[in-house]
Amino acid sequence: MTETVFPRPERASAVFVARGLTKIYRMGEAEVHALRGVDLEVMPGEFIVLLGPSGSGKSTLLNILGGLDTPTAGEVRFLEHGLTGADETELTRYRREHVGFVFQFYNLIPSLTARENVTLVTDIAARPMAPEEALEWVGLGERLDHFPSQLSGGEQQRVAIARAIVKRPDVLLCDEPTGALDYETGKLVLEVIARINSDLGTTAMVITHNAAIAGMADRVLKLGNGRIVGETRPERKLTPAEISW
Repeated sequence: MTETVFPRPERASAVFVARGLTKIYRMGEAEVHALRGVDLEVMPGEFIVLLGPSGSGKSTLLNILGGLDTPTAGEVRFLEHGLTGADETELTRYRREHVGFVFQFYNLIPSLTARENVTLVTDIAARPMAPEEALEWVGLGERLDHFPSQLSGGEQQRVAIARAIVKRPDVLLCDEPTGALDYETGKLVLEVIARINSDLGTTAMVITHNAAIAGMADRVLKLGNGRIVGETRPERKLTPAEISW
């Protein structure tokens, strides 16, 4: 089989193009329509916030863009490569080289230090940062050898972000990254994500139930019943310090 090459994105090309994206989950005799014909384009360096109630399709959309799930119908491309036609080996390579994931729960290995948790990813990445550099990016340069149990929830989430960015991904996909955190800690995590987006040029997509976070975005997509039901562009992109909830 010819190896699929996923090119690096250029500034003029859309990172993602989705057309008619549909996802149906079958549960016994019942069908759950998670996505209903979603059309979407995402440009390099954008900061996109996805808003919507539970069950609106936000996580399903992010998982398909990230190569963790496949659509029932429609197509999605990363640059010029069709992800909907990729096999599992190709999707694994795509996730490994191009996508960083951050979830609500940190999924750190308790028996490994912060540095060791991040180092795990460098072993499979094509062009990784040094683990120490990634942890410095998230403000944990002094906590390299601490175990998860010795870190606060916000610090653990920042280790998870360092683990996501150490492979220099083109896109950072975040599903409720502040959902388990208090107000002040959540803002620290948002500052890290915003800095990665602005300073590294990493395209960021963030799912949240918190409408205040939308002020940080270049573009806000509102989902409902498996469809994009609204799109707005804030007049001025706010810093995390300027938002409150």
